[in-house]
Amino acid sequence: MNVAIQESWKPLLEPEFEKTYFKNLIEFVKKEYAVHTCFPKGNQIFNAFNSCPFDAVKVVIIGQDPYHDYGQAHGLCFSVNDGTKHPPSLINIFKEIETDLGIPYPESGNLTRWAHQGVLLLNATLTVRAHQAGSHQNKGWEVFTNAVIKLISDKKEHVVFLLWGGYAKQKAILIDSVKHRILTSGHPSPLSANRGYWFGNKHFSKANFLLEQVAQSPIEW
Repeated sequence: MNVAIQESWKPLLEPEFEKTYFKNLIEFVKKEYAVHTCFPKGNQIFNAFNSCPFDAVKVVIIGQDPYHDYGQAHGLCFSVNDGTKHPPSLINIFKEIETDLGIPYPESGNLTRWAHQGVLLLNATLTVRAHQAGSHQNKGWEVFTNAVIKLISDKKEHVVFLLWGGYAKQKAILIDSVKHRILTSGHPSPLSANRGYWFGNKHFSKANFLLEQVAQSPIEW
């Protein structure tokens, strides 16, 4: 199956592309995009991979679902297009970076700059129907993205995984915690953050510290 995905990922993910579940998933996605408004745009579905080659992956952040309103989702978890109002979770991410690292709150919510430094911004589900959160869950995307997480765990070393919230924490069983580092906290959504489960986790300085410990360059968050 011909999936438009960055070259370094292709040989690693080809076995998944050939599986029945993935073929059925692609058929489902094609029908959904033909009949409904869906996000992100078709050519941005694999943006997380196309923005961050396999060889470059140093940090993995796992989201759940793409944003489901206009102008927001572009294939990177928690990220929005330039000029788009920052969603609540992203606001809290930037606030934590501000207090953790003393970096001024940014104007743009586009996190492509992170991806280009080796941060894989991976949603568990890569597509969604407009205004219907979770509408493309349990169609096969999670099987695919679980395979991606396990692949990174198996094939790489010293990757920092940031697991925010209960859903992301469930992915820890896919990760070899001897080879890699896993940081967990509450989700940056207001519901969790306002209860004290997000702010103060210092994940951004901690991730950089862990990268520097293995002679990797830190991320400019």
